[in-house]
Amino acid sequence: MSGAAGMIERMRLAEIVRTWQAVGGTPSRRAKAELLAAALRGLAGAEVVPGVAYLQGELRQRQIGVGWAAVREVPDPASEPSVTVLELDAALARIGEQSGPGSQGERRRLLAELFGRATGDEQWFLQRLLVGELRQGALAGVMADAVARAAGVPLAEVRRALLLAGDLREVAVAALESGSSGLARFRLHVGRPLAPMLAQPASGVSAALARSGEAAIEEKLDGARVQVHRDGGDVAVFTRSLDDITARVPELAEAALRLPVSSAVLDGEAIALRPDGRPEPFQVTASRFGSRTPTQIPLSWRVFDVLHLDGTDLLDQPGSERFAALAGAVPDELRIRRLVGGDDDAAQAFLAETLARGHEGVVVKSLATPYEAGRRGGGWLKVKPSHTLDLVVLAAEWGHGRRQGWLSNLHLGAADPHGLVGEPGGFVMLGKTFKGLTDQLLTWQTERLLAIEAHRTDWVVHVRPELVVEIAFDGVQSSTRYPGGVALRFARVKRYRTDKSAGQADTIETVRAIHAGQQVAVGE
Repeated sequence: MSGAAGMIERMRLAEIVRTWQAVGGTPSRRAKAELLAAALRGLAGAEVVPGVAYLQGELRQRQIGVGWAAVREVPDPASEPSVTVLELDAALARIGEQSGPGSQGERRRLLAELFGRATGDEQWFLQRLLVGELRQGALAGVMADAVARAAGVPLAEVRRALLLAGDLREVAVAALESGSSGLARFRLHVGRPLAPMLAQPASGVSAALARSGEAAIEEKLDGARVQVHRDGGDVAVFTRSLDDITARVPELAEAALRLPVSSAVLDGEAIALRPDGRPEPFQVTASRFGSRTPTQIPLSWRVFDVLHLDGTDLLDQPGSERFAALAGAVPDELRIRRLVGGDDDAAQAFLAETLARGHEGVVVKSLATPYEAGRRGGGWLKVKPSHTLDLVVLAAEWGHGRRQGWLSNLHLGAADPHGLVGEPGGFVMLGKTFKGLTDQLLTWQTERLLAIEAHRTDWVVHVRPELVVEIAFDGVQSSTRYPGGVALRFARVKRYRTDKSAGQADTIETVRAIHAGQQVAVGE
């Protein structure tokens, strides 16, 4: 952008959309970073924060009360792009501010006004931006690289600042405006959350130990990640997405105040447990986080790492030293169960015991690795069993970005031969997935699904229920979204079962039995 002060042409949404489409259309990480860096260089001042959010497929405001039903039907698109990044940010802020009588109608009016000014490509982008379908966890690392390129600073400085700030938008502003000196100002501040360290999946305990060497093997709880900050008598509790939920979890704050420390930043899980120590279903834990009014369902706190303790930052210390510091500051009953060592037999037995206790697996953590905030590095490896079902494809959504032109997101259904949910002989939708699809499989899948097309809408092709696909998943959860009352967790495609007919697909009874078995496993 160029021009005299006050005459600068602001970045338009169309440039964000073109960049997003171009990024999705290239498999090269380097090319993605270059495309994003070029867009970042075009942002100025107040545009940086919303611009970075949109390039990541996120809303700056996180939630504005708009769901898919509100954006399914839109006005005719504009012929030319005109919406700027700042205008979009202001419009979304106004939509999110609507409340009280008449707010729903006013929200619809504002949405119609916004979409009426957008081109067809911009409408496509906005629809998915508003319902959260553009978010990509893998894009965060590429964005950090892009910020470094755009600002002309070392990537290590951006990663370090991101580790301490926990917000790429804040880091981008500092880097683009002040370069290295701006990034150097970031420090670990008790009370300001950090992006959590994440774990990579491993095929099994033996494989994880082979990569990690001497390690700590921890229970992997099916709870909610929490980061607890204490500074004297002040406590703050943050979620994995860095939202402050202190008021919703008073029992965690009280437990932190009882610790024999003056200041600390602790990483762990909050989980609803039964009196016998077995976990409640995940939805019970999640219900506490979704409510602004604490209920009678108590949460237990289990800590597995310490990032700061009594004035000393521990982020760069190896796991062995951090875990030793944790043991000295947090009592046994609040710490995650952990086995230290590299013995395969002992680790396998620990995994079996953990599963028998109702938890979902283990995390194998290298004792030599520092805390890599915001990264899914190889220092932490998660191991958990998965299930498979043979399901029927009911529909598929057209892909976007690199998958544009292919049918990608599959609608999955279980057979309902006895009419438990609908008509006998029908199928019950259990969820969607686009995970596990290679380019070769996408090509085959698109051709095959178009050959059995029944009807379509703008972005969904409904098909005759003939194609069976083997789906791996981590569990079955209760759901009010789908008619069978259940949905798959973390579903991904393993392979198509061309050797099976739709009549041989797994049934809704089978899925409900798995769900019931999970409840029995946790003592329900």
